Amino acid sequence: MKRFIPFGILLIVIVLALIDPSVTLTNVKDSKIDSGDTAWLLVSTALVLIMTPGLAFFYGGMVSKKNVLSTMLQSFVCMGVITVLWVIFGFSLAFGDDRLGGFIGDPSTFFMMKGTLGTAVWPAAQTIPLVLFAMFQLKFAVITPALITGAFAERIRFNSYVIFLCLFMVFIYAPLAHATWHPNGFLFGKGVLDFAGGTVVHMSAGWAALASAIYLKGRNETAHAPARISYVLLGTGLLWFGWFGFNAGSALGSGTLAATALATTTTASAAAAMAWMFFDILRGKKPGVLGACIGAVVGLVAITPAAGFVTIPHSLIIGIVAAVVSNLVVIWRTKTSIDDTLDVFPCHGVGGMVGMLLTGVFAHQNVNGGNTTGNGLFYGETHLFIVHLITLIGVSAFAFFGSFILLKVTDMISKLRVTPEEELAGLDISQHDEEL
Repeated sequence: MKRFIPFGILLIVIVLALIDPSVTLTNVKDSKIDSGDTAWLLVSTALVLIMTPGLAFFYGGMVSKKNVLSTMLQSFVCMGVITVLWVIFGFSLAFGDDRLGGFIGDPSTFFMMKGTLGTAVWPAAQTIPLVLFAMFQLKFAVITPALITGAFAERIRFNSYVIFLCLFMVFIYAPLAHATWHPNGFLFGKGVLDFAGGTVVHMSAGWAALASAIYLKGRNETAHAPARISYVLLGTGLLWFGWFGFNAGSALGSGTLAATALATTTTASAAAAMAWMFFDILRGKKPGVLGACIGAVVGLVAITPAAGFVTIPHSLIIGIVAAVVSNLVVIWRTKTSIDDTLDVFPCHGVGGMVGMLLTGVFAHQNVNGGNTTGNGLFYGETHLFIVHLITLIGVSAFAFFGSFILLKVTDMISKLRVTPEEELAGLDISQHDEEL
């Protein structure tokens, strides 16, 4: 009977699409939709989407050869599953009419994308069509659960993973996106600054990764050489390339703020790549491809919340500090029993937290006039930093314990961990009957 459930869900989707085709036009009088801003967001949406295949190569190159395809598919499947959920009710949960005091949206607001046809716009992005804003935000929702997969690579059942990523999107990602980015969101109202997802994407994924690594426990075989380091290089390039849409696209227009975000993204990642490699040399190691690639991604993670709020010189500091701190946390993690396979928590979770805190240190209102909370600690003001510090603690607890509960619920529905025999054979064969 279980074999019919996934396809049965798709049949329900067909019925919903026939019942509610969302053909009603929503036209705004004196529309301000701008062709330049729309063109940039169309490009940015495509750039953010390519990050997920990039992540697949980035992770796939680091696991053992017998788990490459399964690891890559765990990223790719998010593009399918999350997209369908987003169209039905996910966008509404994140950006629909506020419910529960700024913590979640009304799932009926944009149900089946109703109200997005025509010249409808999002209140905070009035120069681009609402449907484009919805698709741009979808790509963030797609890559977030994909980031988690590096923590439990080589030991999770694929069917159970799909259940978990659905639960994560509904109960962790959507509430955080609503609270942080919706004009009536709880964290938005408190003045939290998260330009492109340091809190919503990277902290949530990082803490979920730590919860997953603890819950699933360690692999039976942990010592192996990366399958293809060339894949890691390709993945890093695609991630860096796509991240310009991730950060500069979050300006929601093609003006000077987008240019600033693009510049800070470039410099932070470059500085972090060098910092990771040079710190390894300081520790007596040889400079390596993996180190440079991981460092570059950590820099991209750390600048994400700050990209449109800090200056270019300060983005260099953010990249360097994040690389060193994440490197130290990786060293600490290897001395524990926590088997975070690809160090998702040290790189994405810690990188996101460092970026969030340093946004509270270096943000300046001259960079972004939309910052009404105030300047950072570096400029003698404490309010923004304190807000970010408190938020960091609250979001960390929510993402970690919430994810742990969802893992337990998933395990009750469908066993999470593969058998020792399946793990020994490799997930490519045991889960997908395919080989690299």
